[in-house]
Amino acid sequence: MEVKGKVGVITGGGDGLGEAISKNLAAAGVRIVVGDVVEEQINRVVDEIKAAGGEAVGKVANVTREADMAALMDLAVDTFGGLNIVVANAGIIRDGLMINTDRETGKVKRVMSTEDFKLVIDVNLTGAFLTLREAACRMVDNNYPGVLITISSVNKTGQVGQLNYSTTKAAMALWPKILAGEFHMRRINNIRVASVSPGYAATAILQNMNQKALESILKDVHLGRLVEPDEIAAAIKFIVENDAVDGADIEVTGGLTYARSRAK
Repeated sequence: MEVKGKVGVITGGGDGLGEAISKNLAAAGVRIVVGDVVEEQINRVVDEIKAAGGEAVGKVANVTREADMAALMDLAVDTFGGLNIVVANAGIIRDGLMINTDRETGKVKRVMSTEDFKLVIDVNLTGAFLTLREAACRMVDNNYPGVLITISSVNKTGQVGQLNYSTTKAAMALWPKILAGEFHMRRINNIRVASVSPGYAATAILQNMNQKALESILKDVHLGRLVEPDEIAAAIKFIVENDAVDGADIEVTGGLTYARSRAK
């Protein structure tokens, strides 16, 4: 699919990976709708895209609210006359062990709260569901050609201390195959579905972490450095442009293998 002139909606597009995806696609000629919960970040990204010669609008939108996701998709259609690329990027983390014990007594002293478990599920899973559902409804009814993209993670394989987050990211990697199958079954041929699973990315959280801890992470990355958000955004663009990528998950990890940490 030719990206120039297409219309893209990016949730969580006000900073981090979502900002990189928004700007990367805008630079390729995609007309961008930025959705986020922080208005100041939305305005900044929209202004910077426009200053660089691109087209963009933004709207405060909470992915856990049906009305917000419907309004975000309608904004794309009403403003730019279509809807072709939707990236369900919005997500949060609330890391912690399910149960944590006292070193001296061995008794449970802390647990992952039900609130922290449910919040991650609500944003990362329910939010992605509403994003894709509302987008798909408009794409089907108007026969807009396009692609729905979820953001998974290398931690989809299971990361200690991320029971909630890893659960959602495993689902994000699985959804493309399920949804592509559903669309195929119902003869919906204008929509593809794919996922990207980033590795350790050069976002503010990792860049500002303890440098010794960062070095420990990077020893397992064949590339020897963090993956740049622009490199992940480039994978999104590749998916959009390549019609054969459908029902699949693509890893962009820099060669994360855990080989060094497992070597004796």
